[in-house]
Amino acid sequence: MRFATILFLLSILPFTLFAQDPAAAEPAANLHQAFRKGKFSGHFRSFFMVTDNARHLSDYYALAAGGGLHFESAAWHGLSFGIGGVFHYNLASSDLAAKDSATGAVNRYEIGLFDVEDPNNKYDLDRMSDFWMRYQWRKSSITLGRQQLQTPFINYQDGRMRPTAEAGLWLELHEVKNTKIQGGWIWKISPRSTVGWYDIGESIGLYPRGLNPDGTSSGYPENLRSKGVAILGITHKIGKNTKIQLWEHYIENIFHSSLAQADYSLPLKNKSRLNFALQFTHQDALNDGGNAELSKTYFMKNAHSNALSAQMGWQRGPWQLAAAYTRVTAEGRFLSPREWGREPFFTFMPRERIEGSGDSHSANLRLNWQHKSGKFKTELAYGHYYLPDVKNAALNKYAFPAFRQLNIDLRYTFGKQLEGLRAQFLYVHKWRLGEVYGNDRYVINKVDMGLYNLILNYTY
Repeated sequence: MRFATILFLLSILPFTLFAQDPAAAEPAANLHQAFRKGKFSGHFRSFFMVTDNARHLSDYYALAAGGGLHFESAAWHGLSFGIGGVFHYNLASSDLAAKDSATGAVNRYEIGLFDVEDPNNKYDLDRMSDFWMRYQWRKSSITLGRQQLQTPFINYQDGRMRPTAEAGLWLELHEVKNTKIQGGWIWKISPRSTVGWYDIGESIGLYPRGLNPDGTSSGYPENLRSKGVAILGITHKIGKNTKIQLWEHYIENIFHSSLAQADYSLPLKNKSRLNFALQFTHQDALNDGGNAELSKTYFMKNAHSNALSAQMGWQRGPWQLAAAYTRVTAEGRFLSPREWGREPFFTFMPRERIEGSGDSHSANLRLNWQHKSGKFKTELAYGHYYLPDVKNAALNKYAFPAFRQLNIDLRYTFGKQLEGLRAQFLYVHKWRLGEVYGNDRYVINKVDMGLYNLILNYTY
């Protein structure tokens, strides 16, 4: 196992012993004081996951455990420094490298807790995810180095043992009233469920690659070239109830994605409110989409896609109810590297995506309730996802049948002697709606299955 990350983090612990002082947020008078007043934080996490496929197909399980350490210095003349890393282990699991005897399919979900590039890797699972220098002035900042960003198409994702991280230059401006401007340039990415850092082109294709529009296996892994990703996001608030967002993600030499979103909240009597949101996404290929050879490109030359997503919700006290709809038009497949994050659509439900589809319709309902103490939260979500036929590779990249999905999400935050400990149980069930032509490769790890997740988090 590589101990460099952990040993380096442990070496800074003497500085962090001073971090519990509330005065740590005050600017430092000198460099030494910047470290003495630094902030230290960490977490421990365990994740137990079980996949229950149809009776004649393989089932899987895995138990992962690990943690992370992070240190952030106080500001000195506006400059601060941060470093952090994560480590975890495969404590127990089924054989994640074994192929299902009936279909030849490999594990899909549990491997995401560890290393998708090496299913047999149980111990060498550490990564330095933060290593940055930041300059702050007034309400704005610029950060250089390894960091963790949250944008519509590059984000933490919906959770495993460690989030996606990026290396680049990131700017956040808060100098204009009611307006936030953020953006920058990313040159490397370390996707969730991996342990390495990759150039932009290399990072696309670490997860299952799917099919080319002609039905052949996609050949873009290790065959894409890109200098980096340019991102610009503008968020503007209009009054108390309206917010508008504009985002541009420009993946040099491959494709770009533009997103516009408007949110409006309407207060009602009895302390309730109606919430509305509308989102539009447009994509275009750049140059040859990553490679001049059609069989090795990611985004076909001259291809484009459009998607519309809408949401309406009601909120009162501890209750929230929301209905959402997403339409990806038949003009092309919506593509966004799954290695980089979850899709931004309102119909997204944890443990599944519609990325890779065109001419698709999605609709879901979500009901949330929170106990008045704030300790117990629950969400019930149900959705229908109408995708093109599994044999229509031009509009169904992953040959995924239409399906319906149920999520039951229960969360509890402990107090007193167990303060800092949080528990989550997530159950997911997916039923098949589309035709599979008697081929279980369209079924295993996709539909007619249940997924159990039990997660414990302790933060300090």
